[in-house]
Amino acid sequence: MMSLTETKTERATQPVLFIPHGAGPCFFMDWKPAGIWDAMARSLEALPHTLPARPRAILIISAHWQTTGFRVSATEQPELNYDFYGFPAHTYRLRYPAPGSPQLAGEIGARLSQAGLDCQPDPGQCFDHGVFVPLKLMFPEADIPVVQLSLQSSLDPALHLAAGRALAPLRDEGVLIIGSGMSFHNMRGYGNAQFSAPSAAFDDWLTGAIGADSARREAALCQWTQAPAALQCHPPGDEEHLLPLMVAAGAAGTDSGHKVFSAQVMQVRLSAFRFG
Repeated sequence: MMSLTETKTERATQPVLFIPHGAGPCFFMDWKPAGIWDAMARSLEALPHTLPARPRAILIISAHWQTTGFRVSATEQPELNYDFYGFPAHTYRLRYPAPGSPQLAGEIGARLSQAGLDCQPDPGQCFDHGVFVPLKLMFPEADIPVVQLSLQSSLDPALHLAAGRALAPLRDEGVLIIGSGMSFHNMRGYGNAQFSAPSAAFDDWLTGAIGADSARREAALCQWTQAPAALQCHPPGDEEHLLPLMVAAGAAGTDSGHKVFSAQVMQVRLSAFRFG
């Protein structure tokens, strides 16, 4: 069996994605009015069909796992963490039995350590809803190994960009890197028309930043709090939903980025981005 560190010419380089994972198990329940999350669900279902090849493995960074140093899930068969509250009973019976990959987890830890970033394996980490909810739409067969990387609790953009840069070579080994968060995350703003214009202003800025060359992109993301309406869209304490984008942008290297989905959902604009 070929190891994850080996490269063959037929192993297509994977892009990097930043996706919105929605609200809890939103794609698997009824809403009033109906169809609120349908466009986002369809966009997630379509993304795998745009990849150059089936991923050998998936590395996903969820907004819902924060640790003092970086941590990486390192178990053969991860359980699920139903870390959402007040939803219908059937949503706590959702399943996503994707295997883990301790081998890939070890390589991730080694690459981050070589870059001077603390990273430790976590053999007990479960997949939170930022992992299994979108992946259940994207790869419903649950037959691709999945490894989850935590956010570092300082939420320092530069640190997470550096982590992404350290992990970028995995793309050439067929590993799909996904940042799972939300381009807008202010709990007071969902369903509030007063946040429509601020969310659009920040989204326009974010789209421009992602589309810039890599040096200007990283400089802009390091100063994201200075963007129009930034702290209305990601108030202090909620900015963790933007940080997976930093890892994704770092892993992009010099590849260009662009928006692949955008919609008005619950009165605010939510978007997804792709690099490469």
